[in-house]
Amino acid sequence: MSPDSVTAGSVRSADELNAAIRALWSHPQVPLTDGQRAEYARLCAELRQVERGNVVEAA
Repeated sequence: MSPDSVTAGSVRSADELNAAIRALWSHPQVPLTDGQRAEYARLCAELRQVERGNVVEAA
């Protein structure tokens, strides 16, 4: 799964996604595992989609 693809039907808020991202980095001195890096990329992609959905087009 590419980092830009997000599971259909995902309805997490930006706050929930940010909290999940912060939780992955709770110990910044410890490097992330491959699985954690994949999760981080997925969360960031989902957050980008949520943020784009919150943008209102200017008139």
